[in-house]
Amino acid sequence: MRTLLNELKEELLQVFDHLHENAEVSWEEIQTTEYLSNLLSAYGLNPIPFDGCTGFIAEIGEGPYCVGLRTDMDALWQEVDGVFKANHSCGHDAHMTMIVGTILLLKKLDFQPKGKLKFIFQPAEEKGTGALKLIEKGVVDDIDYLYGVHLRPKEEVPLGKCSSGIINGAARFVSGEIIGEDAHGARPHQGNNSIEIGATLVNEFSKIHLNPMVPYSVKMTTFHAGAQSKNVIPGHATFDLDLRAQTNEVMDQLNDAVYKITDAAAAINGVKIVLKTEAQIAAAQIHPDAQRLMEQAIVQTIGAENLVQPYMSAGGEDFHFYTIKRPKIKATMLGLGCDLSPGLHHPKMTFDKEALFTGIEILAKTMINTCEVIELNDKSIITS
Repeated sequence: MRTLLNELKEELLQVFDHLHENAEVSWEEIQTTEYLSNLLSAYGLNPIPFDGCTGFIAEIGEGPYCVGLRTDMDALWQEVDGVFKANHSCGHDAHMTMIVGTILLLKKLDFQPKGKLKFIFQPAEEKGTGALKLIEKGVVDDIDYLYGVHLRPKEEVPLGKCSSGIINGAARFVSGEIIGEDAHGARPHQGNNSIEIGATLVNEFSKIHLNPMVPYSVKMTTFHAGAQSKNVIPGHATFDLDLRAQTNEVMDQLNDAVYKITDAAAAINGVKIVLKTEAQIAAAQIHPDAQRLMEQAIVQTIGAENLVQPYMSAGGEDFHFYTIKRPKIKATMLGLGCDLSPGLHHPKMTFDKEALFTGIEILAKTMINTCEVIELNDKSIITS
């Protein structure tokens, strides 16, 4: 398998470079969709675009079962060397490259399952809304097993090692608006100081106490108030909150606490504070059957000594909505050790690109192993 994969190496590195240099943000992955669709079409696949949004699926084979492999497509919008731009600092360019590589490797192997392989190129993971949109479209309704992949920082999974699951936490992104009255700088009693109210919120959020055995946090990540005039106390402000919790239950408790504090601050200061949940990501639900098949592929590829058991990550992933909304799906994600530094979402994140080919081999073997297990356990498939 590795010999065949080496034949694809140069082309796949070119695919990665193109995706990295032409990053697009959530729901705007238009050129990315076109580029990858054309690439796979050239290899004889028939990519199916999604109606009304970016992204697409590609399929190999047909039959009574379906094994899926999903990649995210979108980049972050952030400042890089003083310029704001779309930037693949979360590894989605690598994830897309690995899924393309898995498809091409399976075709080189002439792997012909008795069921269907479905490859999902999903938009808007960073918004936490891409998976939900595809669920609405019925994209995963026929899937029995679903796999994903994510690069891991070197502190979590070292280079040369891989994990058979990622226990992502829940995340929720909330926007807020403080609606009060402006006042003259010399007459603060005639209005509301939204900056002071924002400071109160930050201080009170830090006092939230939930189950200490479950990691959680709430941070104010943006705050905008005032304009050019230095002698006007701004009564109006907007802000954003990032909520994290390792379980969905604690996330709900954290969310309730944030709303109670906000309501109290509004009442005390005589203003209106409006909160709106912009997006949310569910905590992971790893299926043991999918995890075991991923473990098998990791051991086959890099040896048992390099297998890392599923570990807890504070980061979120909308991949887990697939199993929450469609409980019949058995799923896990490959955590790829790749010497990633300084960290995910850092504007100058880098990693060892040789790890891409380890990821491709593991993902291909996982899909093959899964098909073999399904066919072995269902004699009607074998004899059909």
